Amino acid sequence: MSFKKSLPLAVLIGCCIGGGVYQYLLSDWFFVSSIATIYIGVAYFILAYDVTLLSEQFTFYDRYDRLGHAVGVFGLSIGPLALIEYVGLQGSEVVGVLIWSVGIIAYFVLISNAQSQQQQ
Repeated sequence: MSFKKSLPLAVLIGCCIGGGVYQYLLSDWFFVSSIATIYIGVAYFILAYDVTLLSEQFTFYDRYDRLGHAVGVFGLSIGPLALIEYVGLQGSEVVGVLIWSVGIIAYFVLISNAQSQQQQ
């Protein structure tokens, strides 16, 4: 898909996700705007570079690198849950934080894949 078509479609997708979160989960427009813009970025890189979250795996061969990667992934996986517990969120707020955190991780994986694809 061309870059000129990818951005408007990504904006539409991100706004739809943000609108759904606002309508059904969270009424805080500031946090929802963060979610919407993250998913605009995610959608843009998926459409513009034809990359997916599972297209490239991170592989480390050194034992210490693998251990460092495992510790980092563990931290990423429990971070949102720790935030939810610390702040005392309940119900739909929990889902909103999980949607936000998945979007952040997806965004960084996709831009890494797009950058490596662009360099080739």
